[in-house]
Amino acid sequence: MERRNILETFDNRYPGRDYTIRIVCPEFTSVCPKTGQPDFGTLTITYIPAAKCVELKSLKFYLQSYRNEGIFYENVTNQILDDLVAVLQPRWIRLEAAFTPRGGISTTVTAEYSVESPKKNF
Repeated sequence: MERRNILETFDNRYPGRDYTIRIVCPEFTSVCPKTGQPDFGTLTITYIPAAKCVELKSLKFYLQSYRNEGIFYENVTNQILDDLVAVLQPRWIRLEAAFTPRGGISTTVTAEYSVESPKKNF
């Protein structure tokens, strides 16, 4: 089963209105593919829905599916964003993945998608 199939949606009752949904997931875990050590992070998903909204329990199970996967921060951030875009087809979405420090270095990866022109994050 493809991982994105875990994600469920429900109809947005206000598709003609731009409004923002912000979801904070402070317990994201995956595994460093180089060291096998666990990685911990806080994911903040902010989006303007179109026809669909993400169902939170399914999002929780989807994110938990990364718990034992060896994947780099950059790759997991972009993969999650791609899956959310495919399922939700939002007007705009941003995923900020702030990982806890390891060896004195903290990393935050931000990926964004827009139906309109792409925005620069720097």
